[in-house]
Amino acid sequence: MKVVLEHLTKRYPNRNKKEGGEVVAVGDFTFEIPDGKLVGLLGPSGCGKSTTLNMISGLTEPTEGKIFFGDDDVTKLPPENRGVGLVFQNYALYPHLTVMKNILFPLQNLKGPDKLTKEEMNARALEAARLVQIEALLDRKPSEMSGGQQQRVAIARALVKMPRVLLLDEPLSNLDARLRLQTREEIRRIQRETGITTVFVTHDQEEAMSISDVIVVMKEGYVQQIDEPQNVYDDPVNLFVAKFLGTPAINVFEGHVAAEQLYIGGEPVLRVTGVPDQDVYVGIRPEGFVPDEKGNFGCGVSRVEVMGRDTSIIAENSACISGQIRAIISSVRKIDKNAASVRFSLLPEKVHLFSKETEERIRFRE
Repeated sequence: MKVVLEHLTKRYPNRNKKEGGEVVAVGDFTFEIPDGKLVGLLGPSGCGKSTTLNMISGLTEPTEGKIFFGDDDVTKLPPENRGVGLVFQNYALYPHLTVMKNILFPLQNLKGPDKLTKEEMNARALEAARLVQIEALLDRKPSEMSGGQQQRVAIARALVKMPRVLLLDEPLSNLDARLRLQTREEIRRIQRETGITTVFVTHDQEEAMSISDVIVVMKEGYVQQIDEPQNVYDDPVNLFVAKFLGTPAINVFEGHVAAEQLYIGGEPVLRVTGVPDQDVYVGIRPEGFVPDEKGNFGCGVSRVEVMGRDTSIIAENSACISGQIRAIISSVRKIDKNAASVRFSLLPEKVHLFSKETEERIRFRE
């Protein structure tokens, strides 16, 4: 089931009476979510991703715009009639009911032609439990389960209705790091097995990049970029997107272009053909530094951290905005831990230029 958002907008009255007017929670969001794909809505708190999800589910009414499930306009349709499965951050399970009864609950409220027999409901519940691998826990109550197990119950309850669209609102944020990794892999497996169009809201870029077919990066209610995860990482449209994606984060410097030569801290570090003379922000991914005695870019070394397959060089440069530079290289390459300085060559494909005025990307030819 494809989901189409047309100029979706949500505005709220400004609580600051002195300023007046309205606050835009989501502004002019237009996007088609392809049938059977998992789309991640990614951004910091307050960027509008959960509001977007609530409008798709019907819990929040848009100020403007339309929502289509396939060819059906569901903008004014109540949530219970949209055919959505919604999984919340806090699981929202009924504590007095067993796992089986929690999963059965949505089916017991079906009426008319959708009403099922007891045997049909049990069969559906067992199939949903099998899908999330909790068949052995059906007699337990939520208090007798781990956080990861409770989240699986919540997902099974959402799936048992055979929804047209599955909506997940920060479903992993209450889990510890190991469970979060395991559960996100399970969500991806379940989505692929069922083929249900899924929207996944998260502020964690690693989560979004690891399981999404497409990610939507949002800031202050507006979409910044929509693309496949790796494309967003490799080809960010502005400085915000570049800084938001990547672990460790991108290194940002004050730079200057003169005669198609990029300078950082007075050093000519890279040819940038086609870029007019101007001051710029320079973003360099941690993997974009190559230790090179004859390299154009010099830094002071704070420390060297060897972490199994990778080595991190923590360095300093007066032009670095973020304070410290983190360069990631293969641990196969030996680095002198006692060195006071290091020189790098830069990989052009890992260097991004941004306008000082607009923070939009400036493209260049190598």
